[in-house]
Amino acid sequence: MGPRAQLIQQLLKSEFPSFDHLEVVDESHMHNVPEGAESHFKIILVSSEFTDVSRVKRQQRVYKALQSVFQQGLHALAQKTYSPEEWAEVPESRLISPDCKGGSSH
Repeated sequence: MGPRAQLIQQLLKSEFPSFDHLEVVDESHMHNVPEGAESHFKIILVSSEFTDVSRVKRQQRVYKALQSVFQQGLHALAQKTYSPEEWAEVPESRLISPDCKGGSSH
């Protein structure tokens, strides 16, 4: 786990101390970026704090917690945020990220 991934993990653990599950996945290698860029991430975060909270409000909280990381060059963040009840019902196929289409390189 690279330094930016570690920072993301630390900040999310601080913001959501009672989380049930947290994964921080560096997906930069799937994109048209220099090796070691640490610019594209996916997080999977399960917390009881998300119970009865809209997806938009969940994402706003995550973005706020990671604001400093975006200011330091984080380019993209895919969020999978669930309550424990939702997590129990999530099919594994919903956790797989699609391949990058190349962005501006096409």
